[in-house]
Amino acid sequence: MEPNFNQIEEICAGDISFRNRMIMILKKEFPVEYEELTLLIEKKKYSKSAELVHKIKHKIALLGMEKSYDVAVNFENELKNGKMTLYSEFLLILDKIDQFLKNT
Repeated sequence: MEPNFNQIEEICAGDISFRNRMIMILKKEFPVEYEELTLLIEKKKYSKSAELVHKIKHKIALLGMEKSYDVAVNFENELKNGKMTLYSEFLLILDKIDQFLKNT
């Protein structure tokens, strides 16, 4: 599923100012978290990575990506066990979100 602002639109119920603030927060926080995650993974700090994936998965849900949210949940659990089988799939999700946020 492609990222979208439908969930945000629903939450904001027509409040354009609130909508814009939520999107601004996403655009500000997501790239920082994405970069931080790749650095943590590179350093094999899986516990810290799991904590960050936990935060990111809520942004994935806000962007209406239900199946990607499930991947995030599973990847978070993997990281807690020192495993990385879903990493490349999770990176594809993050790349998709990154491009979406840059282009909106």
